[in-house]
Amino acid sequence: MSPAAVTLTILALAIVAFVSNRVPLGIVAIGVSVALWFTGVLDLGQALSGFGDPTVVFIACLFVVSEALDSTGVTAWVGQQVIERGGRRRTPLIVTVCILVALLTALISVNGAVAALIPVVVVVATRVGLPPSQMLMPLAFSAHAGSQLALTGTPVNIIVSEAAADAGARPFAFFEFGLVGLPLLTGTLLIVALLGRRLLPERAPSMLPQDVTEHARALGEQYALPEGTELISVRRGVTEVVVSPRSELIGMHLFPGMVTPSGDLVILGLQRGGAELVAPDSMLQAGDTMLLTGTWDRLQAHTAGPEVLVVDDPAGLRRGVPFGVGAWRAVGILAAMVVLLATGVVPPAIAGLLAASAIVLTGVLTPSQVYRSVSWTTVVLVAGMIPLSTAFVSTGTADMIAGTLLGIVGNASPHLALLGICVITVALGQVISNTATVLIMAPIAVAVAGDLGVSVLPFLMALAVAGAASFLTPVATPANTMILEPGGYRFGDYWKLGLPLIALFLAIAVLYVPLVWSFG
Repeated sequence: MSPAAVTLTILALAIVAFVSNRVPLGIVAIGVSVALWFTGVLDLGQALSGFGDPTVVFIACLFVVSEALDSTGVTAWVGQQVIERGGRRRTPLIVTVCILVALLTALISVNGAVAALIPVVVVVATRVGLPPSQMLMPLAFSAHAGSQLALTGTPVNIIVSEAAADAGARPFAFFEFGLVGLPLLTGTLLIVALLGRRLLPERAPSMLPQDVTEHARALGEQYALPEGTELISVRRGVTEVVVSPRSELIGMHLFPGMVTPSGDLVILGLQRGGAELVAPDSMLQAGDTMLLTGTWDRLQAHTAGPEVLVVDDPAGLRRGVPFGVGAWRAVGILAAMVVLLATGVVPPAIAGLLAASAIVLTGVLTPSQVYRSVSWTTVVLVAGMIPLSTAFVSTGTADMIAGTLLGIVGNASPHLALLGICVITVALGQVISNTATVLIMAPIAVAVAGDLGVSVLPFLMALAVAGAASFLTPVATPANTMILEPGGYRFGDYWKLGLPLIALFLAIAVLYVPLVWSFG
């Protein structure tokens, strides 16, 4: 087999593995790199080059920045402030949510923004009497549109920007994506506002995220605490724990108001079987519950051992506290990173590394929190698929596919070639990662532009737009999957609102993008 045929075979096997959902994404990506080396298509350095690529480094750093904003309550505060101003009417509230998630996505990525706002949106929807299914799909789909507002919105933007530079053109500027992102967001808002009520289901969710305020009220009632007790604040929190079997606490006499043996937490309540445990000679048994209060850091540290089983993770509750400890530092670091990216003073990877380092040095996150915040599946996926893009170029596969595409659509109109590339990208993006799709299609787009003798910029920007149009299935992107259970959605719910949005994205990619980034 020729190197080009081997490359296409590896691609086909990777797509089958992606679609099957039986092989972890990271393993598929690693398998692609290893297969390219094993078959001799690439040497060892080329096959592993993705793991040291600046694009991969920058993407990993964005996860750290996103976690800093989320864990310090910045996203919860922003969501609370904006959504509270959206009123109780359906359309203004949904439009407000969509604008918020779009702006947040531009700074911290689609998945981070959607994950941060799902609990807030569900709680608000429940309070105003709207089914969460009417709000969560617009939330996720607007995040996809918002990903085109800035370079940091999605790894896809970083990939096409680097591809443009590698092709001899120029990288896209930080806010240059906004020239196409604003029309995409505007069109998305109009479709959601005008068609959303008819195209979205009204369905009860199978699960609801926790409302921190309601949870604190419920705990206060269960443990008969004095009215007005402040259980959750910026610096202090509360958690409920169960005495575990074989715990060293078994047999000890504890009572409400007592400081725990560690000396850092205060016991607010004790119960056994739902009844208060207040007898003077009562001793703790396995299964007894305790309500503890203290600083957030101490709660996490002293409930992490084997002595108790945590009912409500303090770290999860802490995220729901708007603008908590470290929030101003996180916002300042984000602002500094955006300035570096917008001015181009340093490469994106360096700006990301500086931001991630500052987050640790200023105490916003600990090193262990940083390591946990990175979506290693995404990092490995991008790193493993980059060598496939290299193989498409070095083996002539991209030129071959470009020639076949041009043989079908002809050389007369670059718009037809652009349409063909975008349709293929949209189709692939419904069944495999849009990041992987763009990595596969980028060298083909560059080759088509070269054969036509036109600029690569409109082709790569249109590719980014088409890559964001992942609306037809819940597995198209992690954001689509995240809303599945909280919204009570089914697999077939996505295409109803997704089809008009795909038509919008294709129209903007093929007709509008060349007006801004000309073929000449």
